[in-house]
Amino acid sequence: MENRPLHVAFLWHMHQPYYKNDLTGKYSLPWVRLHCTKDYYDMAAILDEFPQIHQTFNLVPSLLVQIEDYVKNNASDEFLDKTLIPANQLTELDKDFILANFFMANWGTMVYSYPRYAELLDKRGHYTNVQELRRIKKYFNPQDYLDLQVLFNLVWIDPYWRHKDNKLQDISAKGRNFTEEDKQYIIQKHREIMALVIPKYKEMQDRGQIEVTTTPFYHPILPLICNTDSARVATPEIILPKKPFRHPEDARKQVQKAIEYYERCFGRKPNGMWPSEGSVSEEIIPIMVDAGIKWIATDEDILANTLKIVIRKDFTTNDIHSDALYKAYRVKNQDKEIDMVFRDKTLSDLIGFTYSHMTNGDAVNNFMATLRHIRDNVNLMPGPHLLSIILDGENAWEFYPNDGETFLKSIYRELSNDPNFKCVTVNEYLQNNTPQYNLFNLFAGSWINHNFGVWIGHTEDNTAWEFLGKTRDTLQKFSQGHQQPEFAKILEQAWEEIYIAEGSDWNWWYGDDHSSANDEEFDVLFRQHLMNVYKLIGEKVPDWLYVAIKGIAKSKPVQYPLNLIHPTLDGKNTDYYEWQNSGVYDVSKTGGTMYRANTIVNLIYYGFDLANLYLRLDLNPILNTAETDDLTLEFTILDPKPYNITLNLSTQSEKALMVYEILENSQNKVGELKTVAISKFIELSIPFSLLNLKANDEVSMIMLVKRNNFEIERWPNHGLISFKVPGEDFILDYWEV
Repeated sequence: MENRPLHVAFLWHMHQPYYKNDLTGKYSLPWVRLHCTKDYYDMAAILDEFPQIHQTFNLVPSLLVQIEDYVKNNASDEFLDKTLIPANQLTELDKDFILANFFMANWGTMVYSYPRYAELLDKRGHYTNVQELRRIKKYFNPQDYLDLQVLFNLVWIDPYWRHKDNKLQDISAKGRNFTEEDKQYIIQKHREIMALVIPKYKEMQDRGQIEVTTTPFYHPILPLICNTDSARVATPEIILPKKPFRHPEDARKQVQKAIEYYERCFGRKPNGMWPSEGSVSEEIIPIMVDAGIKWIATDEDILANTLKIVIRKDFTTNDIHSDALYKAYRVKNQDKEIDMVFRDKTLSDLIGFTYSHMTNGDAVNNFMATLRHIRDNVNLMPGPHLLSIILDGENAWEFYPNDGETFLKSIYRELSNDPNFKCVTVNEYLQNNTPQYNLFNLFAGSWINHNFGVWIGHTEDNTAWEFLGKTRDTLQKFSQGHQQPEFAKILEQAWEEIYIAEGSDWNWWYGDDHSSANDEEFDVLFRQHLMNVYKLIGEKVPDWLYVAIKGIAKSKPVQYPLNLIHPTLDGKNTDYYEWQNSGVYDVSKTGGTMYRANTIVNLIYYGFDLANLYLRLDLNPILNTAETDDLTLEFTILDPKPYNITLNLSTQSEKALMVYEILENSQNKVGELKTVAISKFIELSIPFSLLNLKANDEVSMIMLVKRNNFEIERWPNHGLISFKVPGEDFILDYWEV
């Protein structure tokens, strides 16, 4: 057996979606900031102790641009804003938000590492909802909230920093009864760490220990951007959007923007690119090559399907393909060529999902034994060989003790001391070992099940693609007619919103594949980026963009209309029975998460007699006049014909319902009604005749709360309020035993 080392290439993929709404400047979620403090710096810095360990880090531009925004523009997010409020000045809504959101950390390794944090979690309850939070919070005092603000932000600072910083050590040792000064120091430390991240990667790349690669700018699934029909390669039976999305020009733009941004950050062009989610197809090869990319990587299942083989790693005598995975390949597409490497899925997934549940010794021993087994067997075959280990660089570590530091140092120490292994960057290997094997075709798929099923095929996924396509078509048409210089900036911003909406992260959460506590926020963000396109070009936002995509079929009222109603419009409980037979939506039970605690609207009642639609809104009782004075309530009839009914809550405005018929590019005022009363709650009525509704028409509507013309709430947040206009036989249609 030839005694040559096995080359090992780690590629850590660092990515966050674009959480910012560029029109408002607000970040809805904190994960760029918190993964900076917990993962991004120390994942590279830990290699300072192991100079023989060379690695590749893939930094997605949508992550880098947000880091720079925090560092250079002092950007903030809602979680940070709530943290910085002195605990004795928190409003009731602030308290709701903190109790709902500030336990978003791994309970086993992060929350329970601090007895006080665990105590606060037990006090709050492990599983709760909006109503429970409002009951529970009376048991929390200002010190409880202050401790919670501190601990949430403290546990998201990596042990690497907590061990090096004396002040952080003192705060950690204190454990409870923190001060506002403690909190300020922690947030100051967050800012300091974030400022070090990009320079650290540049420093280590410049000295040759790491290679930094990139991904198409906003992390789109390039094969689907080029042509959604590519999903049929792996799953011929898949149901695709009604209208294909085919925009290879956008794919080129995403790649080119990434390269330009990378060069600005690192002073050179990248050699390699990790296609978003390892998604590849033959169509993307010319795009990569034309942009100057020399190599890309994906999953072993793509190689197996390309070669039409079964890759087995038990090296049995019946298997002649055992070493196919551990080679670099040159993919040839007409006159374009690019090098490719394929990750060992088993080892990558062991690090990502399995070793965190083992003792450190057992995990390290298993890892090294697997490497030695592979090395011994591939050395029996013509070399050289490359083992590629590719996985997310941030998500696994919160499941490991000590945030994975102990595990990583252990395997780096083993690899540094074993001459049978050589840890290289991918580019180092390819420069010294020209691929000897060619691929003349490439299977279209991703690193998840070697298909694109996560991002297309489900009703929600397809709806998102259709919304994206419609919005892009609108912008394309507008662009063609507005080439004058004064529109250049607007068009640039609007196209940027399209590129953001092309990112893979939105569809990751649509469908049945994945779910999180932030599903609602991701859905809102995706639709908001598309809404921004219309706002930028001065066109009315289509009503269908106000309809949530995620869980659209899940929202149901707590009660359907039971009979005709005849309420007195005075905003009071004039008669206990006047709304008894109406339909009722409880906003906390319409598909939203417990994290949407600070709502304006609590309950929506809807009902009717034969001539009128009646609506009643119960607002959050803890709100004061200042919080509601600049609000506009908007009821949008979507079917059978679109109408808007608006009510301005300003104390300076006359209380009237403005009714508009929605036309293709405008709206036409059809009525101004005084049938509204505001007191304990809001009651109003609209004649069916004014909305051109007749008996048995199927009506769908939504209710929006807007501040300064921006949507801040939509109810139901998953689905529609639907009912049939009553006729003389209404009671027979609705009666249920």
